[in-house]
Amino acid sequence: MTRHPGDGVPRGLGWASWALSLLLAAALLSGCGTAVVNPVTGETERSALDEAAEIEVGRQAHQQVLAEQGRYPDSAVQAYVNGVGQKLAAQSHRAQLKWTFTVLDSPEVNAFALPGGYVYVTRGILAYLESEAELAGVIGHEIGHVTARHGAQRATRQQNAGIGVMAATVFGALLEGIGVPGATDLFGRASQGLAAGYVASYSREQELQADRLGAEYLVRNRYDPQNMAEVIGVLKGQERFAAEQAKAEGRQAPSGSHWLSSHPSNDQRLEDIRRIAATYPQADWSDDGRARYLRAVDGLTFGDSRSQGVTRGRHFFHEELGIALTAPPLWRVVNSAESISVVNPEGDAALVLRSLPASAGATHEEILRTLVQPVDGRRERRNLNGLPATHFEGTRQVSQNQQQSVSLTLVTGPGQRQYLIQHAARDAQALKRSASGLGQAEASFRPLSVAERSAARPWSLRTVPLPRGGWAELARSSPLPSQPEAQLRLLNGLYNGAREPRPGEAVKVVR
Repeated sequence: MTRHPGDGVPRGLGWASWALSLLLAAALLSGCGTAVVNPVTGETERSALDEAAEIEVGRQAHQQVLAEQGRYPDSAVQAYVNGVGQKLAAQSHRAQLKWTFTVLDSPEVNAFALPGGYVYVTRGILAYLESEAELAGVIGHEIGHVTARHGAQRATRQQNAGIGVMAATVFGALLEGIGVPGATDLFGRASQGLAAGYVASYSREQELQADRLGAEYLVRNRYDPQNMAEVIGVLKGQERFAAEQAKAEGRQAPSGSHWLSSHPSNDQRLEDIRRIAATYPQADWSDDGRARYLRAVDGLTFGDSRSQGVTRGRHFFHEELGIALTAPPLWRVVNSAESISVVNPEGDAALVLRSLPASAGATHEEILRTLVQPVDGRRERRNLNGLPATHFEGTRQVSQNQQQSVSLTLVTGPGQRQYLIQHAARDAQALKRSASGLGQAEASFRPLSVAERSAARPWSLRTVPLPRGGWAELARSSPLPSQPEAQLRLLNGLYNGAREPRPGEAVKVVR
């Protein structure tokens, strides 16, 4: 959960208004249709977006991405990634575009692009890449989607189906690319459901074309095109690790919201990439840039950031907001951009904590009246670890002819910031079954103690020489709570059969 600049709204609470603004913009664009020459194929295609419209769509959505996701606040990392991206874009089929490359402050393993030359990678994906050439593989693929006008093609398909251009492409692509952590467990957030209704994923042909273009752009910049296969191998290793960890813990493997989950992730695609790379004759490829890359990511925030709050096992700590929360045994904390959720083992009930903007109201009664709009129910004054609270159980008006049962608590936290804690479930039976755990999670909401402030500090990525004791020695001093040795190997691309480094070689660790 993040603080929104200016009013304290967690980043992500604006999904509904964002969707509305995109839909309104779509109404203005939906009548467009013109013949456009595809820069990659040279063929003329009927398109809902000409180049000027592509650029404008991307420009507007770019501001929304930054507002919702946040730019990673490290100018050196931003400059490094931008430099790699600009070098690739200059050798692409649309070098004339004003390309923008941005590192987002997200732990998710992801990358995506918007029409008009806007490309994004998360700090989460940077942590798992091993070299500049692998970063170039990720960026080159996303540049390929832009140069081949895949976003505009999707817009045209959706327009022909009677769906608004921007809702079908920009909004859908963002949600599809960015994802919402824990969305599956939280029985489908509204934003995910809305996106699913409006957008279809890139076709296999489009993904294959983006892979071909990415390989071509790597070759033009003297990177070995096999690095695109290396990226897929690293991320498939991550999927394998997550599946093995879930199996060991007796739970279902996560579907994940990362770069592979929004791209075809089967073995056939990996074979396709290797086949594409093999079509290029062997050459004296330039240095893969591993040393440069490791220097660039040394100090990179790993996992949750200070502005987002950090999850440590069953505990959540937010240093900036001065709050803490603990999940019951076997429950887990899901930290997303718009909320903190404490999810039950079955994944069908959760306690959802949100920070409210000042405009929601100064008192609990005012918030109930303006935000909740209760019809009838029971109010109860409470005290959560010294924080004044009001619990409401009853019904609220959700539309002119529809009411909804609701169970929530309003809390005034440190600094007079207002919070809403909602008991949510798939159905009434799940809510009843999980009532004890929901109550226990709510009762744990508290001001951050002095002792807890050290635990609230984020982790960072560091580059160190591999000691003679190898991964076992590094694991003993690692803060990673679960299978630290396996996680360190995963972090260094060794979970998929890569060459083992020798003692003294630079490797990535978490501090």
